[in-house]
Amino acid sequence: HPKGAWIEYTSEPPQVYRATLVERLGLQRWLSQPSRMILRHLERRPVKALLTMTGMALASGIMISGTFFMDAMDYMVEAEFGLAQREDILVSFFEPTSYRAVYGLTSLPGVSRAEPFRSVPVRLRVGPRSHRIALLGFGPDAQLHRALDTKLQPIVLPEEGVVLTQFLAGMLGIQVGDQIWVEVLEGHRPVRQVRVAGVVQQYIGVAGYMRLEALNRLMREGPAISGAYLAVDDSARDAVYARLKDIPRVAGTELHDRMIESYYATIGDFLLTFIFFMSGLSGAITFGVVYNSARITLSERSRELASLRVLGLSRGEISYILLGELGLLTLLSIPLGFAAGYWLSWRFVQVMQQELYRIPLVLEPRTYALAAAVVLASAVVSGLVVRRRLDRLDLIAVLKTRE
Repeated sequence: HPKGAWIEYTSEPPQVYRATLVERLGLQRWLSQPSRMILRHLERRPVKALLTMTGMALASGIMISGTFFMDAMDYMVEAEFGLAQREDILVSFFEPTSYRAVYGLTSLPGVSRAEPFRSVPVRLRVGPRSHRIALLGFGPDAQLHRALDTKLQPIVLPEEGVVLTQFLAGMLGIQVGDQIWVEVLEGHRPVRQVRVAGVVQQYIGVAGYMRLEALNRLMREGPAISGAYLAVDDSARDAVYARLKDIPRVAGTELHDRMIESYYATIGDFLLTFIFFMSGLSGAITFGVVYNSARITLSERSRELASLRVLGLSRGEISYILLGELGLLTLLSIPLGFAAGYWLSWRFVQVMQQELYRIPLVLEPRTYALAAAVVLASAVVSGLVVRRRLDRLDLIAVLKTRE
């Protein structure tokens, strides 16, 4: 008889005799007999197929939710240290000093630009709510250190009023246009009422921003600054850094590159360890789901597969019938895993919002690719293990077993 005829005969008869979806759509002509057997088995046991896909999808989702932190951290670094804080060196003085100090910094060889700033420790109070922050004042033409709006675009600080970070405004329960009490925590400690002029996006820490002249007026002081942001040529950076340490008025200096290195060093070990465990967990779940499903299917269909071997099918063909089903379920589970990973990442972002940092929801294509690769690799490994057991199938013993 033709090969296809006895394959149809040896397949297990369905409990309900009706055409499958593939046959009703007329697609059987495009599929081989083993492929049609795979689709029939899936359609007749939809609950089992759905549970298998759900398990693998959750494994993929766990992988995505564990590795998206690297994308988020890279985005935070780009937003904070690439767009907002673009200075090469931060210089702070022991005490507020005159604007004239900026000219002295600009005269240093290798310094191309110097922008002054004023930093004042304050306590913001709105009714029973209060929070202690640093109120920063910049010039109207600041380019090195800027405040960004919620779309990460630089904003021009208003002539009057304070601009708060979005997270801080939420903590205090205020909106643009509200009045807020500012209690200064240095000098004569004045208490002023200031209007909230805007809200900006910031992922690291919380702060308030004002125009430098407006902050000086708030403090009832003359043109005073707390330090400056410097743009320095790369070739002269080390020399300028060493020269600043010898200036008596300078309290401290910070290199922009070292701030980024310190940031990554603080979170790098944590992220690598976290991603390692998440990858292992995702791979273990996928391996367990696929392997257990394959073992159950092998136990259920061992007599059928042994019969097909006796009738002339090769090991590769019966392996295709068994493992092709699992491979199809694995491929179908990957898009579901992407959706699950996005939702889990979104939940993480909602939970991880805190004063020290806010994690943005950023998912790069490489994160999805890594999750899919881990799931596929785990499925392949488990499939190879099951294939080995299938190759050792004792045909005589299986066929002697009573139904």
